[in-house]
Amino acid sequence: MVMEKTLIYNIKLSSVGPGNVTSPDTIFEPGNIDLAMKLHYLRGIYYFRSQAFEGLNTLSIKEPMFAWLNKFPMTCGRLRRAESGRAYIKCNDCGVRFIEAKCEKTMDEWLEMKVEDVNLEKMLLSNQIIGPELAFSPLVLIQFTKFKCGGMAVGLSWAHVLGDAFSLAEFMNILGRVMVGYELSPPISLAQTPTKSTISNGLPKVFKDPLSIKRVSPVGDNWVNFTKCKMETFSFDVTPAKLNDIQSKLSQNGTNFSPFETLCALLWRCIAKIRGKEFEPKVVTICKKSEPNYNTYGILSNSQVVSVVKANFSILEANTSDLATLVKNEESDERKIIEETMQRDCGMADFIVYGANLTFLNLEEAELYKFEYKGQKPVSVNYWLDGVGEEGAILVLPGPKDGGENGGGGWTITAILPENEVNELKLELKREGLVA
Repeated sequence: MVMEKTLIYNIKLSSVGPGNVTSPDTIFEPGNIDLAMKLHYLRGIYYFRSQAFEGLNTLSIKEPMFAWLNKFPMTCGRLRRAESGRAYIKCNDCGVRFIEAKCEKTMDEWLEMKVEDVNLEKMLLSNQIIGPELAFSPLVLIQFTKFKCGGMAVGLSWAHVLGDAFSLAEFMNILGRVMVGYELSPPISLAQTPTKSTISNGLPKVFKDPLSIKRVSPVGDNWVNFTKCKMETFSFDVTPAKLNDIQSKLSQNGTNFSPFETLCALLWRCIAKIRGKEFEPKVVTICKKSEPNYNTYGILSNSQVVSVVKANFSILEANTSDLATLVKNEESDERKIIEETMQRDCGMADFIVYGANLTFLNLEEAELYKFEYKGQKPVSVNYWLDGVGEEGAILVLPGPKDGGENGGGGWTITAILPENEVNELKLELKREGLVA
């Protein structure tokens, strides 16, 4: 806490909403799969050099946001419950929480510090969750932290009930387009009254929850997942040269594996070594970008593929190529049965997805570096998750496609795991040559 107060100071809070008044009584109804994700939160940081924000004050930063948020009235709303108890968003223009702060370090100093402790990034955004009063909980919080050198970190806190990481990335990319005069299409048409929740008679009465989700004790209006152990976040980078070396070894049997398949298999086996044969994860969840036609609500939705991969053999005794083959060929999409499970409970049951099993989230196709501010691209981007269950989650993020300032490209791996597993995983990764 002392370090936080020293490093980050002069914090100011306000709100920003759509420039046009949203029609009275307009609501947005999250779908069944949106509500299945409600205990999860996405956090993202974009780092920009000083040229991006040079000469801008608070008003000039807020001004383009009015047009931006016109398109997304649900992001400025607040949650309510219908008579049935199902949650919906009242689009009442309460706004996105807008936070300004300053950092005593230069951006380069900060980026060096976070190599040693990625958890420092949590100071650059709000870690707020929804609840215990739904009506007073913003769904989106955006923080602009100015470094001593003039560089800026743009931090996002995003309620997953609004949409997945691909939705969040596009949401931010649209702000960049507005900055250069791009004219947005009108917002989607939204409802005026909540739909009455009913249980479909067509669903089987005897059922099991999908493998990809875990039912938790009712949380009421305090949307937080409590874990039995402390979860810790850490990140590391993988260069193209290192990955090519690993892929060449895996492809000796004639099968070529993608970067994501390779990294999944390697990390799956490393974590199995840590947990031992009795607790090795034989089922993992894979989340990735959906096919183009699966999006229900336009840009914002939880349309990502949520699938499971099951192994009927010991992970510890398997070759990494065996696991990569499973990831490549044996995914079972569970989106439909997640929807049906939520429908049976009228959208009111409480589940977790990330960390119900060991979960791998593929963000290679999330266009994280297309968010430009005054024509300036971010020099670094990181996303992570809050609300992850004890089985853990691993995000695979792309590096800058043009190589960035350091000429690298490659991938960033962000892992959220039980605290007692982190140091052991770092040792395993050293043995595999993935980290120094």
